[in-house]
Amino acid sequence: MCDFSLETVTSRPARIGDRLTTRDFGRGTRGFAAPENPTVAVCVLAGTELVFSKNVIVTRFFRWSLTTMSHSTATFRQVNKDRPDLYHDAIEFPDGQIVLLTKLHEGQEATVLQLPAQSRDATQQEVERGIA
Repeated sequence: MCDFSLETVTSRPARIGDRLTTRDFGRGTRGFAAPENPTVAVCVLAGTELVFSKNVIVTRFFRWSLTTMSHSTATFRQVNKDRPDLYHDAIEFPDGQIVLLTKLHEGQEATVLQLPAQSRDATQQEVERGIA
């Protein structure tokens, strides 16, 4: 998914093996982009597994206040789904901590390890029908 704050940005779905970078899209929010086209948001489905190149850095309260998490792996989640006025895109760390995607420090690199099962099934069906 791409959060509501990225609705006006060109986007594409994430694929297994994608190398992504956290990016500020200039709308007061951050998301993922592929290095080969940093103006296109890469939308990640809930349940997608990610591995970051280093431990994840999170912006706290102010842009200059950073915290380094003790994890480099995370699972993409959707939160606050009952609140359309709040951000929904987040990552969950192995210890259960959940951080909004827009709080990730810009420029971090992540690789898509695995898509959720229903996404893989749909992609496989498209391949078999010659769509993908």
